Amino acid sequence: MSTVLVTGANGFVGSHVIPALLDAGHHVLALVRDDDGAEAVMRRLPDARRADVTIRVGDVTKPATLPGALAGADAVVHLAAVPRDWDGGQTLRLVNTEGTRNVVAAMRAAGVDRIVHLGGLGVADEPDLHFASSKARGMAIVRESGLRWTILAPSLLFGPRDGFFNILAGLVRMSPGVVPITGNGQARFQPLAIEDLARACALTLGDDAYAGRELPMGGPRYWTYREIMEEVLHGMGKRRLLVPMPVALIRMVAGAAERVRLPFPVATDQLRQLRLDNIGPLDSVRTGFGFDPRPMEGGLTHLRRRLRDQ
Repeated sequence: MSTVLVTGANGFVGSHVIPALLDAGHHVLALVRDDDGAEAVMRRLPDARRADVTIRVGDVTKPATLPGALAGADAVVHLAAVPRDWDGGQTLRLVNTEGTRNVVAAMRAAGVDRIVHLGGLGVADEPDLHFASSKARGMAIVRESGLRWTILAPSLLFGPRDGFFNILAGLVRMSPGVVPITGNGQARFQPLAIEDLARACALTLGDDAYAGRELPMGGPRYWTYREIMEEVLHGMGKRRLLVPMPVALIRMVAGAAERVRLPFPVATDQLRQLRLDNIGPLDSVRTGFGFDPRPMEGGLTHLRRRLRDQ
């Protein structure tokens, strides 16, 4: 058994990775920013498992909070990240890039040399792709860290409390019979079940052969945006007419919403990202981890409940 610091412990990915680490026999140090985050971590665990989790309060964007968070840790699973922002990429860079830099520096200072980092499939360091570039730079920092690193690079993740698919479900709920499809709907993705990412994370920590490797992770088939939207409707048990909308029109509406900080299902940065497919080898999980990933068909029934009830 080892003691593992998990950053972003109260987030979607953390809420699934922590139980997998506990099942593998690790003790978890759950890094959260405040009492609300701590309460969320503990609320999601069965009573019998709470003694195996220690809350650590800190913030990856505040280096002074990290030495105390790392005390007693043998390894780090770095999950803390934000998927979108309202300030032209500044927060994305602060958390996803500089936060990673801060974690790596703190690990070196503390003598903790094993890190599993959550990257992203198909991200590229292109200036106009704010999320993708922030993640790509964070991944580069980990590769060049001198630590015993592993990068897990998944496509879209689905499962209870996910982000992307719950956003689409919210769009369905607010649409009276018609749901817009961005552009021609042919951008391709390779959705992966969150349980499979969590399983891979635990396997990675348990085997030093994974050190120094970057592992792409995707589900067993490619999906277009239109096909994903159809599966969201199926998972919700809803019927809607899917209507293609010009990217320029959606970008104009999304940009106006961002300027006044109104919620909108898609960000302008995400619209730019659609020019790149988000796919990798179809056998990536089997090759990398020795098991077959779950298909997404029939796997979105959690969307029948609103996010707060998942």
